Amino acid sequence: MAGTVKRVALANSARKLPKGAKLVGAADPKQEIEISVRLRAKRSDDDTVMALGAQLPRERQYLSRSEFAEQMGADPADVAKIDNFAHHHDLNVKSVHLASRTVKLTGTVKALSAAFGVKLNKVKHEGGTYRMRKGSVQIPAELEGIVIGVHGLDNRPVARPHFRHKRIGRAAIARAAQSRSFSVEQIAQLYNFPDGETGAGQCIAIIELNDIDQKGKPTGAGYKTSDLKTFFKKAGIPMPQIAPTSVDGGANKPGRSEADGEVVLDIEVAGAIAPGAKIVVYFAPNTTNGFIDAVKAAVHDSARKPSVISISWGGPEDPENSQQFLDGLNEAIRDAAAMGVTVCVASGDNGSADMGEGWDGKPHADFPASSPFALACGGTNLTAPNGHIQEVVWNGGPEDGAGGGGVSIVFAQPKYQANAHVPKSPAHHSGRGVPDIAGDADPATGYQIFLNGAGATIGGTSAVAPLMAGLIARINEATTKKFGKTVGFINPLIYAAGAQGAFRDITSGNNDITGQLHGMYKAGPGWDACSGLGVPNGTKLQDLLAA
Repeated sequence: MAGTVKRVALANSARKLPKGAKLVGAADPKQEIEISVRLRAKRSDDDTVMALGAQLPRERQYLSRSEFAEQMGADPADVAKIDNFAHHHDLNVKSVHLASRTVKLTGTVKALSAAFGVKLNKVKHEGGTYRMRKGSVQIPAELEGIVIGVHGLDNRPVARPHFRHKRIGRAAIARAAQSRSFSVEQIAQLYNFPDGETGAGQCIAIIELNDIDQKGKPTGAGYKTSDLKTFFKKAGIPMPQIAPTSVDGGANKPGRSEADGEVVLDIEVAGAIAPGAKIVVYFAPNTTNGFIDAVKAAVHDSARKPSVISISWGGPEDPENSQQFLDGLNEAIRDAAAMGVTVCVASGDNGSADMGEGWDGKPHADFPASSPFALACGGTNLTAPNGHIQEVVWNGGPEDGAGGGGVSIVFAQPKYQANAHVPKSPAHHSGRGVPDIAGDADPATGYQIFLNGAGATIGGTSAVAPLMAGLIARINEATTKKFGKTVGFINPLIYAAGAQGAFRDITSGNNDITGQLHGMYKAGPGWDACSGLGVPNGTKLQDLLAA
């Protein structure tokens, strides 16, 4: 039957091989792998969620997780068609999740290649060997419009952690002479975070991604409970309840990866700001399906019910990543907004270039910070001699990093940025401007954490996402007590006229890390693509959102 089925290319599924990739050979046809098939929603509407965000939190009518599944989940009739497809292609249906519109299929590389009309190869890239494809996924014509994403055939990494260790290079020594690091509590005091709340009754979800080994299994990245206990004891802060959760085989595996610093930074910063909140860490493989599934697992977790999600991973909006990956992750973040969940995302540590290996010489916004439903968190350099705050855009050059920011070439400018004077995108279109807000991220003025049995100073916009997630958890505690609602998607409110008093504008510096982008972008009065609207005054932001 498979040979007689009319096939069509799955919209937006085309992938390219990355620059510098070397073909090793065909992927092992007998290897068993798992993929995620994303289905259309019964109903979904970006405009409805945007309109929800424009309302005051007190007035909003969020969907409960069960209501969301009923109204915006997948149609069981569509799932039945996937069951039939799997049956005819020697695939197994591992799980069905209607709310997240995800069906997990397992099968051999040979069977999945035949089912989806792709050729899977082993490809070497940046020191690792991965399973990759190029071109589009092919699906039966009868599934066109029903299947909107197929993730996991390709397992190359899709994101990098946005943290930076404090370095002792020549440039760093010169800058550090006039800089100092801060405890998390000192940052909270300098930014006037509201007193009285601890995030009690709230759950903060933290997304972490594992490396992939040569067999395609998740490995590395995690935290040691002993480090966390020492950190909170030294800080004199009660240690929050912390739970690691496995998604797609991901796990808490400390000691095997540089990204341990990311995991520990996220937990310690969020936990120090909101020790009364429960923290759930969702570990997943660093792949398209792993990243999307981790965010969806948090968004649709009906047991822990996170009210805020922190994501400190991302990468440049890049043609190597298929549009279906961008759409899938953006959709997950939009789903969060519909249910009253705020998603805080680091905007990147490589300035307006957002460069990686093989940089093309152009500016790039970082994704998923560029999702219009994400609260994109940029970076500053903070000093406070004698308690007097001096803050500029973080830009330590290529060695020490710079705050990510720019204009999306993928997502159109949302209505809430209509009066923000966002410049044209590199593609000369009206795009989503990044970031929305900012906070201390320069490793020279970074955060004092405890990692691998010793104190360490770490910066990066990775620290700003959990910092703001902790602040939102505190605010959510207050608004839940006051009128029974979380603040959810706040972007339209913070861009509205009258919200400026909740932010301290950063007007000095630029985030051109390369020196080749003509100072793009520069800070100035109002919103800019370096520091967004500025640094929130936590108490004033709470007053705004609790109005």
